[in-house]
Amino acid sequence: MYISEDEVRAVLTYEALIPAIRQALMDYSAGLVNQPPRTILRAGNAEGANNGWFAVMPVIAGDVMGVKTVSFYPGNAELGLPTHLAMIELLRRSTGEPLALMDGTLITEMRTAAVSAVAFAALAPLHFDAAPMSLGILGSGVQAHAHIQALRLVWPALRAEDIRIWSRTRAHAERLAAKTGARAAALEEAAAADVVLTATSSPEPVLQGRRLAPNALVLAVGATGNTLRELDDEAMRTSFVVAESRASVERESGDVRLSGARVEAEIGEVLAGSASGAVPRNGRIVFKTVGMAIEDLTAARLVWQARTAAASA
Repeated sequence: MYISEDEVRAVLTYEALIPAIRQALMDYSAGLVNQPPRTILRAGNAEGANNGWFAVMPVIAGDVMGVKTVSFYPGNAELGLPTHLAMIELLRRSTGEPLALMDGTLITEMRTAAVSAVAFAALAPLHFDAAPMSLGILGSGVQAHAHIQALRLVWPALRAEDIRIWSRTRAHAERLAAKTGARAAALEEAAAADVVLTATSSPEPVLQGRRLAPNALVLAVGATGNTLRELDDEAMRTSFVVAESRASVERESGDVRLSGARVEAEIGEVLAGSASGAVPRNGRIVFKTVGMAIEDLTAARLVWQARTAAASA
């Protein structure tokens, strides 16, 4: 069974994905997921930031196995092509039978935003005395748009006019603002929001600690790579750092590796209650994600189940 991106879009919803991702992150932190480090190869197609990479991400969990192959080419944006392209193969764990091959581009987009939504829903009540009121977004691409959609489901008090979008290209921020009802803003204003999302491909910090509110919650999802950074040393070193995976973030996040910041907890531990008491009420929190195969497997399983159910109806 091959499932195209259009078919994925027709059946995969944040309403189903967010709770499934929540359980998957708890399972991961509980040691129930067999997920080796992803293998990453540089494409060698260009010099500097436009040099693409190709990764292989296998995982076994529950009744299924899977492998995602994904490429990231920053220069594709200038060509009108997606910067991320992916395929996912889903297999039955008990027999090894292939169940489906599906386009993974939309899955990658949605599962990343779903992880942030799960993290926000877990961390915000533990960190803020009252519900946060403003969201600053650094970046204006597909992840920025996806996060607005996902966060609205777990943050019903968030008003469109309280979403501040910054981009290096002002026109891009204005385009996303018009599409979502948010507003384009200066970097200083976006960075000073209660919750700040960094979703860029910047190789160097775009968010400085001096711009952050004293009690900010930062959702850092961009700049995946151990030499790339979105947050400066001050932002990282003055924050309580929560990761989707200690091993993955300590291995693959330049924000963590180059700043020397310490990962204090995994989000799965917070969700399970074992680390919830450690989440500070005062000071800043950074939730850092680099993406994991278990998240892709979780989404792919939902897609396969929906397609199978539709086919047998």
